[in-house]
Amino acid sequence: MSLVKSKIIFKTAGVLLDEMLEKGLKALKYKVIILDEVHERSVESDLVLVCVKQFLLKNSDLRLVLMSATADISRYREYFRDLGRGERIEVLAIPPGSGKVTMFQHKVSYLEQIMELLGMKSENLSLEYCSGSSPMMAMADFKPEVHKLIHNLVLQIHNNEADIEKSILVFLPTYYALEQQWFILKPFSDLFKVHILHRSVDTEQALKAMRIWKSHRKIILATNMAESSVTIPKVGYVIDSCRSLQVFWDNNRKTDSAELIWVSKSQADQRKGRTGRTCDGHVYRLVTGSFYGQLDDFECPAILKLSLRQQVLLICCAESKFISDPKALLQKAMDPPDRDVIDDALDLLVHMHALEKASRGRHEPTFYGRLLASFSLSFDASVLILKFGSKGMLREGILLGILMDLQPLPILRPFGREHRFLEYTCNYYNGDNKNIGLGKKEALCMGNLCAYEFWQRVFKDKCRLDRVKNIWKIDEVEDKTISISKMEEEWCSFHNLVKPALQQVTETYEEILNSLHRFRPMVLVISNNLPPYYEPHEFRHTCHLKCEQSDDIDALDFDDEHVDLDGESRMCTAVPFVGSKDFQTDIVARIFASIVKEMRIQLTQDPSSEQKISSYGNERYVDRGVSLCRFFASGLCNRGSHCLFSHSLQAKKPVCKFFFSLKGCRNGGSCYFSHDSDSLAISDPESGSYCQEDEGSDVESLMRYFPSSSEGYLLVLDDIDLHFSSYICQYIDASRIISTTSETNPSILHPSLKVTNILCGLSHPYETILFKAGRSSEVPWNEVKCVLWFPIIDSEYGDEQKHLMQNFFIYMAIRLLADALHEVQVILTMNNIRFSQIQVEPIARDSFFFLEDSFPFDESSFGELFDVVTVKRPLLVSKPVSYVFKLHPPTDIQYGNYRNLLRQHLYI
Repeated sequence: MSLVKSKIIFKTAGVLLDEMLEKGLKALKYKVIILDEVHERSVESDLVLVCVKQFLLKNSDLRLVLMSATADISRYREYFRDLGRGERIEVLAIPPGSGKVTMFQHKVSYLEQIMELLGMKSENLSLEYCSGSSPMMAMADFKPEVHKLIHNLVLQIHNNEADIEKSILVFLPTYYALEQQWFILKPFSDLFKVHILHRSVDTEQALKAMRIWKSHRKIILATNMAESSVTIPKVGYVIDSCRSLQVFWDNNRKTDSAELIWVSKSQADQRKGRTGRTCDGHVYRLVTGSFYGQLDDFECPAILKLSLRQQVLLICCAESKFISDPKALLQKAMDPPDRDVIDDALDLLVHMHALEKASRGRHEPTFYGRLLASFSLSFDASVLILKFGSKGMLREGILLGILMDLQPLPILRPFGREHRFLEYTCNYYNGDNKNIGLGKKEALCMGNLCAYEFWQRVFKDKCRLDRVKNIWKIDEVEDKTISISKMEEEWCSFHNLVKPALQQVTETYEEILNSLHRFRPMVLVISNNLPPYYEPHEFRHTCHLKCEQSDDIDALDFDDEHVDLDGESRMCTAVPFVGSKDFQTDIVARIFASIVKEMRIQLTQDPSSEQKISSYGNERYVDRGVSLCRFFASGLCNRGSHCLFSHSLQAKKPVCKFFFSLKGCRNGGSCYFSHDSDSLAISDPESGSYCQEDEGSDVESLMRYFPSSSEGYLLVLDDIDLHFSSYICQYIDASRIISTTSETNPSILHPSLKVTNILCGLSHPYETILFKAGRSSEVPWNEVKCVLWFPIIDSEYGDEQKHLMQNFFIYMAIRLLADALHEVQVILTMNNIRFSQIQVEPIARDSFFFLEDSFPFDESSFGELFDVVTVKRPLLVSKPVSYVFKLHPPTDIQYGNYRNLLRQHLYI
């Protein structure tokens, strides 16, 4: 009997949606798709449902399984009833106690029973604790009385529950509410171990909530992230505030905002389900029974609350025409959004030149639009990246875009100690935000950008240099038993950084960079890729560790190894870590403030409104005229005709500084200040920097890096059959070319070859760059000015190709660092898709090589590359490209005289 093997693939709804938009029906090469937690109704899950439904009409072999404990099953059944396949839509209920799983009991109490349990009295429970008699009439604010009630209830449960291992899970709506509740519980640290579940807490800390304590009762303070998909062992009690934080599109502020709302009954049931899993459970709902009965049955789907700009753009970029019309597709959603919302999104995207109108009312994505859609970030973050790129600062733009979306951020945010968090942030960035024009969120992004750059300059560069030195084992590691990972964790804790967040920034950065290399926009070509953390050159950080005694230990610190039980922690006191003149922070901050202001204008202005716009070069300027004198408007101006501002009530009002920040102005149209801007340069998406690189190639692009007849040699590495050397010698004196090959008799291949300096029988890269059979290299490295390599990449590339690339750059780093050949240009020519797939740029960066330039390779002049990669996505590029790398040596001020160590081994 043969066994049929099945494969189970786990994906998020967002990943599956991206695959369907990119590959169409080909993405659904499955027999069964199981969508869990469908009640959550995120935009991604709703779009997955509507796309899958369209493809179900074409693929009769596909089966769809929807799973949820609290979803409105009748709605899903009705939604899929029109498939027209003549088959049943089955609903299968999993009975309690099925299989070997033990189902425990639930008990639910409301405010009436809670007050009786605590021996408290109130004339109007709903008014005192819920601000009203019904959800329709009451604001979901969080009064101090509610915090006190939760505290009393926690003490009551603790005093009457004999099993110390039974923990208490408290659902609160906001980070601030979590902090306030923690402050109240803090004096009882001898009784409780408090854990926090919030998106700003890193995964490693959050997982500690799974630990079962035998000495203290565990209290978990959580937001709605703990509602589903999490089983915390031994949760015996749930205290549900019945409040939640909802994100929605604020049309006044033209940005996403948040407000407190009452949960739905479905959400409350999900919270109830967090207990009764591994023991009997009791749920306390902090509303009256009658109030709870008036809650909505189900929460409002996210697709009805957001602006849908990003989703509309993604749909327009879909490969399959079956799902590429946002108007048609979104109207087929389970809860179709208002048509005006879709039209507004389309108008904005057309206005931004991300879409263009096509025939029959359809919209087609431009190159700029497809580039925006390729980033795995929010819409605003993606726009920010390309605007930075247009100013030649692509790297900073990518990092700031990531930091706009990331949680938790790299700088440690000690729970319950906001003053410490501000202190930690100021140690990395303490710029003049008021004069620069940075809002609170932007300043926080700048602080985390500086923290990331500091980590790269001080810790990661040290690791890179150690890796180079330890290839030859010429420098002893102080403690070989301590892994680099362990050392990094300690270093991060000393400098108030979160290691997983730093790693997440790096991973996302490489992902976005790979996408850019596939599209080859001009912003990639014109940007300077040398990190600003190398300025100034003399920057140096020496750790001064100090043990600090603290009575104010973070709620999440009790398990940290760098924190002793008596409250002693080790910190680096060499602050500030980043000074005001370091890493070009002032320049980046000013550009950041300008771009945010520009984005607010571009993303909030009415596309149909007429504005006075003048153009100069690739910039457009919005002319707003002279501002109204704010003192004249209030009758207080004493400058009369000498006032520089207008005394005409028809003049525009002073600019609102809050509106031009990432958070926007909460006063909307009622704000006294203007939501227009002064004359401001606005990047034009139709300008050259946002376009794709020209298809053409020319011989001069590569030739400008060739040495002249008197400057030195051009080294062509591993040119096996001297194919490229035979072309290159037509453009440079053949006596100035040195070619290496693994062949022993290359003259047979090219008997008429003019190149006379041919080094035969050298394997690459070890023998070509370093040694051969114990002898020093035969290449006159001190006279080499430029190195060319044309890697031969197998179509089935794998780890061997990456390993080859890693060895090439690390050997080249050893050679150039040892001989102080810092001006040598290293040029790789290969297909840009291969370059992206192998991740050549981060590999080079790990050996101190930074991409300085890139341009199309002229095959007609220098020889065919013989590496063709087929691409199917529109506007993706597949062509040979020359990549120019330059070594940026680590400073000996920070790392000592490492060059002598390298030379001693290289010339032993």
